[in-house]
Amino acid sequence: MTVALLDADLLAGTPLPKLSPNSDKEERGAVLVVAGGGGVPGAPVLTGRAALRAGAGKLQVVSTLRLLGPLGAVLPEAAILCVPETRRFEIALPSRPRVAALAAHSGSVVVGPGMAPRKTPRRFARSLMEAWPFLPIVVDAAALPSPSEAEVFSRLANGRVVLTPHAGEMARLLDRTREAVLADPLAMARDAASRLRSVVVMKGAATFVATPSGLAWRHLGGVAGLATSGSGDVLAGLIAGFMARGASPLQAAQWGVYLHAAAGRRLAADLGALGFLASELPDQIPGILDEIER
Repeated sequence: MTVALLDADLLAGTPLPKLSPNSDKEERGAVLVVAGGGGVPGAPVLTGRAALRAGAGKLQVVSTLRLLGPLGAVLPEAAILCVPETRRFEIALPSRPRVAALAAHSGSVVVGPGMAPRKTPRRFARSLMEAWPFLPIVVDAAALPSPSEAEVFSRLANGRVVLTPHAGEMARLLDRTREAVLADPLAMARDAASRLRSVVVMKGAATFVATPSGLAWRHLGGVAGLATSGSGDVLAGLIAGFMARGASPLQAAQWGVYLHAAAGRRLAADLGALGFLASELPDQIPGILDEIER
């Protein structure tokens, strides 16, 4: 099966849902971010800002009381739900019902960026998928399912989930070696998409987007500087922001991958090939969006 090119021409043929000239923040949708913790408290900032820069109308962030002040200061646009924390200062598992209730008012959800690699992020993803069978969800990083959870995850995913693994995460997801993933990332993306009935974004020097039916696209426009801490959190937020605006999971993944790379290219041109920060990526998005949509 062939792989298509993910480029500006593809996006021109699949424009984002049109917004009315008088659209308000409700029409552009809300993104719920379940991310971060004591180890990586900045993850929800990167993810949330990216979602807003992609055009989402509202942002909701799940956090702990310890992080409420700092998050409110650096992310004043967000409504923050405070939940109990663990002894390691992570979001506590018993808060799942409260988080699921907040998702009732969301157009999309991101789960996983910056969360500790334990069972808790995966259980949060599963509880949200069970509570809201049609809610678009981006599952990233520690929230990605384990091989033993694949059957249940597949049943719950039903095509409305986007998974965003890098090579190491894909190796764990499929119970393969990292070397095997790097040897054929396209095949791995297709395998994961089929097994988990989800759109898969296989991140790397070349990024692949694959669907459960086997369709796939290759994007080659990234730069080396995108391989930096927090870059994946930004990509997850972009995809969620586009879904909140009404884009399908596949369309949101395609636009997110392209815009993420285009932002990296602009920063590389302005600052140098290496050394720009993930936190600088979201601010590039509105201008690039305007250019493409014109």
